[in-house]
Amino acid sequence: MGQEESRSEEMDLAQIQDLCLVFMKDCPSGALHLHEFKRIFGVPSSSSSEESLYVETVFHSFDTNKDNTLDFLEYVAALHLVLRGNLEDRLKWSFKMYDKDGNGKLDRDEVKRLIRILHKIKVQTADLNMTPTQICDRIFELVDQNNDGQISLSEFMEGAQKDQWVLDMLKLDVDATGWVVQNCRKFP
Repeated sequence: MGQEESRSEEMDLAQIQDLCLVFMKDCPSGALHLHEFKRIFGVPSSSSSEESLYVETVFHSFDTNKDNTLDFLEYVAALHLVLRGNLEDRLKWSFKMYDKDGNGKLDRDEVKRLIRILHKIKVQTADLNMTPTQICDRIFELVDQNNDGQISLSEFMEGAQKDQWVLDMLKLDVDATGWVVQNCRKFP
């Protein structure tokens, strides 16, 4: 079993080395800028302002040192979360994305802001007839357990994990799988 774990770690290390080579090829300065990030996540320059704003919000959530670029460690952390993150980690990241003011609670304006953006970007197959305000109201109805008009991280996590509709509405997904697969195939 120890050897099996070791091989798994080696494979992960090899993947990281491959990603580093791709990163340095695409970003010789060692920094990934917003326009490059948009390209990676398939957002064309002609995209809607909502889509662009959403990707900018995602980018800034991964820019932990707030220098308006992603270094290799921030880049790997972002890809790991997007490609391999477990549900709990993805929900915590989603909460952070919603929590614009960083106070650890979501108010209706914060939730409605992101729901509006997502509503314009994605076609929500389950509730096409609901407006962003109605979606926000329903989320608060189902998730705000103490009815204080704010959603804490624990309410967010619990609500998303016990109701599939809430999970679909609250969990933010970005899809870079195609880009990663395509670029990692460049290496033997």
